[in-house]
Amino acid sequence: MASEFLQHAFHDQAVAFRSAALQAGPNTEVSTCPGWDVRQLVQHLAQAYVRIERSLHLEPGSPRPEVPRPPADFDDVLTWWDERLADLRHSLSTVDPDRPVRWFHPGGTPRTWLRRATHETAIHRLDAEHALAGLGPDHVHELIFDPELAADGIDEFLVSLLPLGDWSGSEIEGEVLVHAPDAGRAWLVEFRPGEPPQAGPASGTALEADATIAGTADAVYRRVWGRPSTAVVTGDTALADLIAGR
Repeated sequence: MASEFLQHAFHDQAVAFRSAALQAGPNTEVSTCPGWDVRQLVQHLAQAYVRIERSLHLEPGSPRPEVPRPPADFDDVLTWWDERLADLRHSLSTVDPDRPVRWFHPGGTPRTWLRRATHETAIHRLDAEHALAGLGPDHVHELIFDPELAADGIDEFLVSLLPLGDWSGSEIEGEVLVHAPDAGRAWLVEFRPGEPPQAGPASGTALEADATIAGTADAVYRRVWGRPSTAVVTGDTALADLIAGR
């Protein structure tokens, strides 16, 4: 996806996140992030911005950067969030977008971190909207993400983030078709024993997958990130449930 699109989306989602968090108030429960209130949600996102901003200046293979403890007072937290967002946006606008930098695996650039920041913000914007609306963990918020943005978020999660972690002891085997027809996108996620799952564009043979996650790009985006969704799951639901980030 073009950097310009993501830059605008990052800005828009950040503005919407702050507005929802401020209106909800610090002590409001975030049902989509069990055990968190809005204060903790804002603290978490600000810390994510710090880690991303520092990663932009680190060489590939560098260890995960440490981040400072956030303020406790909510007004201070919001100010700290504003400052961390400004720092990140400044760095993203000044560094070489194609320079190799620290990432979860080889190939990371500031472009991949812009993408990560955008979707981290969008998903937590959804969490803040849930809190503001007082919705329970099983209720789908009326917010609708742009299909292009949502499809890009699905792709980022399936291709870049789902394989992370230690899968060496996994005995899982099977295929999951992930389909967002309104965005014209479909992915096949393959699970093999002892290997990280691999995802790529689905071909005609994907119709024989063991499970299917289908719906609008918005619904599938929420579903793969473990948020309330109207996406439909068929086939081996236990296999499909392995695709659920937080």
